[in-house]
Amino acid sequence: MAMFRKVPLSEAANLPRWRQPVTLLMLMAVAMPLAFSTWSALLNNFVIEAAGFTGVEIGWLHTVREIPGFLAIGVIALLLFIREQVLGLVSLAMLGAATAVTAWFPSFSGILIVTMISSIGFHYYETVNQSLQLQWIKKEKAPQVLGWIVAIGSGASLASYGLLVVSWKTFDLSYNFVYLTAGGVALAITLFCFFAYPQFEAPHPQVKKMVLRRRYWLYYALQFMSGARRQIFVVFAAFMMVEKFGFEVHEVTALLLINFVANMLFAPLMGKAVAKWGERNALVFEYIGLICVFLAYGGVYYFGWGVMVAATLYVLDHLFFALAFALKTYFQKIADPGDFAPTAAVAFTINHIAAVFLPALLGYLWVQSPGAVFLLAAGMASTSLLLALLIPRHPEPGRETNWSRITRPQLG
Repeated sequence: MAMFRKVPLSEAANLPRWRQPVTLLMLMAVAMPLAFSTWSALLNNFVIEAAGFTGVEIGWLHTVREIPGFLAIGVIALLLFIREQVLGLVSLAMLGAATAVTAWFPSFSGILIVTMISSIGFHYYETVNQSLQLQWIKKEKAPQVLGWIVAIGSGASLASYGLLVVSWKTFDLSYNFVYLTAGGVALAITLFCFFAYPQFEAPHPQVKKMVLRRRYWLYYALQFMSGARRQIFVVFAAFMMVEKFGFEVHEVTALLLINFVANMLFAPLMGKAVAKWGERNALVFEYIGLICVFLAYGGVYYFGWGVMVAATLYVLDHLFFALAFALKTYFQKIADPGDFAPTAAVAFTINHIAAVFLPALLGYLWVQSPGAVFLLAAGMASTSLLLALLIPRHPEPGRETNWSRITRPQLG
């Protein structure tokens, strides 16, 4: 069977195009958002209607959701026994299965348990997927290919959200039906990927122990700030649309639909921009944009700006975050090829340090002053901007930061 066959990456080009590694990455990029994006689109309405969540409960929910991300370093131990490709698909199957049964547990404790299972699948998949992307995609093509992968994932979300917008009220769909369908389709795609593709072997064996290198310090710092800042968008931006403006499921989904149309159109262009202008300029542009967006979110609360302003900011917010793949290509350029898998695990753990405690803490701040939460996010984006300015125009091993020419740290 194909799944038991091992194919060196150098020979993968001889396979039919639909069985090549990049195609597998694209199929997985379809399956993941079908499950995760559908879960996210319904989440705020589901937890408010089914379990009476407030800002406090939603904060705790997202804290629980981020614990597996904090423990993503466990991927390194699993790779001693399981191949990366297999682990990625098993994790993706967990995400699909957990999404399918979400509506079966409409209580605070039930939602937390199912969320924990789906989160293990999501975060372990994302950790392995990042490593596989860096191993399977050539450096010179990485920004463009990653841009296309983002666009394809956005297309999958677009199809899912489009169906939700059109059919939610028309056919009076239930949460159970939508979760079962989305999770089931994601699971079916994952099983196809498992049985239809051989095991691809990269030329550089991955280090199967924790790797912390001094010369990667800027990448670690940017990952930490990215995780802290992202929580405010993921947890509270959509929650605001439901709590403050009373958005219903089809309205939240329509907003997300616009986001993914924008990503489909602009992600490939962003990939070309990163390839032409470099990771530093791309990240600086992203962080300046996010500072403006978060300050404007605060204005929605402090100055009473209306729903159209908030919805526009939500779309811009999501679009700026699409540039995050520039951080992946920065690391690809400075890293030892054998460090991709262990550093992806370490980076995910670093990315989720703040994610474990911030949602719960900010949930209490949200009850007192929602605008203050977004002002805090603007401060985080400002810190990220200062860090991004340290990225060289042409990063490489030995030139990881603009300080490398002065300090010249030893590799390792």
